[in-house]
Amino acid sequence: MRILGIDPGLRTTGFGVVDVVGADVRYVASGTIGTQHLDTRALPERLKVLFDGMGEVVQRYQPTCASIEIVFVNVNPQSTLLLGQARGALITALVTAGLPVAEYTALQMKQAVAGHGRAQKDQIQEMVKRLLSLPGLPGPDAADALGLAITHAHAGKAMARLAAADGLGGNGKVSYRAGRRH
Repeated sequence: MRILGIDPGLRTTGFGVVDVVGADVRYVASGTIGTQHLDTRALPERLKVLFDGMGEVVQRYQPTCASIEIVFVNVNPQSTLLLGQARGALITALVTAGLPVAEYTALQMKQAVAGHGRAQKDQIQEMVKRLLSLPGLPGPDAADALGLAITHAHAGKAMARLAAADGLGGNGKVSYRAGRRH
């Protein structure tokens, strides 16, 4: 299974790709898609860059599924709305490519990668480096994206086993939204 993790952002979106082979999670690629070169008032153009960029990442690395961070409500409602629009463009690119998309909170990712939900960016970078045996620290956005892919590699398998064991959703259709609590 090849997992694409995404840390959404309107200025900088991080992506990370890992392969899952048995219990091993192996690094494939990571990077960012940026819109800093565009005027901050050019929202439609920035969303297009994110949509097209994610399409290129999917085409190049051929993931079998994706995981993306759930937007948190910010102190500034305008920032939250802008981030939500960026996230929407990214999710649209993923589903247009036919990928299943799982969603995880930053807290869930931090717990899965660092063992506690209050981990700082530098701690996530260090743990991702160690978990994937990288020669150096990934950038903060790429590290978060790789963390989301790692989270899905572990949580996604567990949720699928639970669904199969409990017969959730009936007829083999799963009725949970990965990463969300109801």
